[in-house]
Amino acid sequence: MHKMCHGASGFAPMMQGFAIFLRGRPSRLSATLPTTMSSSDDALVQLRNVTFGYGERVVLRDLSLTVPRGKVTAIMGASGGGKTTILRLIGGQQRAQQGQVLVNGQDVGAMGMEQLYAARRRMGMLFQFGALFTDMSVFDNVAFPLREHTDLPEELIRDIVLMKLGAVGLRGARDLMPSQISGGMARRVALARAVALDPELIMYDEPFAGLDPISLGTAAQLIRRLNDAMGLTTVIVSHDLEETFRLADQVIILGPGTVAAQGTPDEVRASQDPLVHQFVHALPTGPVPFHYPGPSVAQDFGPVGMGSQGGGDA
Repeated sequence: MHKMCHGASGFAPMMQGFAIFLRGRPSRLSATLPTTMSSSDDALVQLRNVTFGYGERVVLRDLSLTVPRGKVTAIMGASGGGKTTILRLIGGQQRAQQGQVLVNGQDVGAMGMEQLYAARRRMGMLFQFGALFTDMSVFDNVAFPLREHTDLPEELIRDIVLMKLGAVGLRGARDLMPSQISGGMARRVALARAVALDPELIMYDEPFAGLDPISLGTAAQLIRRLNDAMGLTTVIVSHDLEETFRLADQVIILGPGTVAAQGTPDEVRASQDPLVHQFVHALPTGPVPFHYPGPSVAQDFGPVGMGSQGGGDA
């Protein structure tokens, strides 16, 4: 099994998800592209009354949202609010406990494994920190999905890989190893790999995390440019307000298990919802509490002030 770049113990589930996305080997590239609905249908992804939780903890409750075709949609909100869970539901890594997750009008939760793998070949995924294979060169990382999913000749794979690397400005870095490139460059290599099969939908999980301002601006520009040039539909999960609001066509702010606001960046900024106002203005106080729910101070330490009154000699 190949080693992943920028790994951590909590990163294993995402690595397993990446491996799942890369199963199957159709006979040719066109075989990876199942028939889609008419482009006149504005919604590529729809969540309808979706409920999902981990154990007894409900993360999404009767949530509905729409991702319009050909647009950049940002999903934002407080940590632990279900943003990455939505990406997993769209990709079929998790299945809704109630409701429907529709991609191109097809219910992901009702798909069998063969149908699900076919649907995933229409999706690209950029994981946090890139998740490159550390024992593969930049070239081989981008070539990996082409070799796994197609029987294209190596000469054609070479041309496709160099075109994808050229699109992210790294054609000259093809022979480098992940340990020889910066974090920002690794994210760009991962982006080239994510679009190697010309997906219809591409999802980004925190694409700006840990990047310096130059790398962040470059990544945002690439996301926008690739979306428009390739006719993609893009879903971004991010906490970077300024860059994401500048990039997105639509912003969705998640509240406790549901959608607190959905609209253009300007519409969301103007929202009077207290939670949305707290989030977009980065306020420390509001509906999202600072303290994690737990016992009261009196329960943990006893009645406040008892035994400390009366002072003593000065």
